[in-house]
Amino acid sequence: MATKKKIQKPRKNLSKDLVIQTAIQYADRNGIEALSMRNLANSLGVEAMSLYNHIQNKDELLDGMVETCVKQFFKPKQGGDWKKEIKKRAKSVREVLLTHPWLTVLLVSRVNVGEHMLQYFNLTLGCLVEAGFSYKQADHIINAIDSHIYGFTLQELNFPFSPDEYESKAKEYLPMIKPDELPYFLNLSKEVASGKYNGIHNFEFGLDLILNGLSPNSKK
Repeated sequence: MATKKKIQKPRKNLSKDLVIQTAIQYADRNGIEALSMRNLANSLGVEAMSLYNHIQNKDELLDGMVETCVKQFFKPKQGGDWKKEIKKRAKSVREVLLTHPWLTVLLVSRVNVGEHMLQYFNLTLGCLVEAGFSYKQADHIINAIDSHIYGFTLQELNFPFSPDEYESKAKEYLPMIKPDELPYFLNLSKEVASGKYNGIHNFEFGLDLILNGLSPNSKK
């Protein structure tokens, strides 16, 4: 009696790019804390050890995830309207950060020196230097703008209420605010509770404050 041959499942055609893209998708769905080499391997339908043929360790995986996302950042051009270029950059970065909620923490907590990150910084620096700022000024400007982007985005992603809840939450908290101790906070809360002010913070408001306060002729 002939024996039946065991049908083997085709092996997954792994590549470094596929591993990184799958890790990004996994982190988008489940959060960066849930990402492990084992969970990633399960998502790919392979054994965890097979990942190490393409990624040395989790640090290299995280670096690759950051690099892949940074590719999507707008790179400022030199010689044009530097404010418009830097503003496009800021809005582009924020959009990518909102798409990948885990990315901001990796940008601010790791030394990211991949090719795309370095080019991104270099072109931003060049845009400002060619506009007339010193290297020191340009570095401070980049830091100030990035701090606004990262801080605003982190608060936006982690705030306990959604914008459509602001009015109802303000009404809920009004009776708890003591008028004699917090009169200005009370008046602000009343404006939100009445719908006069939606309470939604504007990313571009802070960005414009920074950009409009800068001048290549400044000695600071």
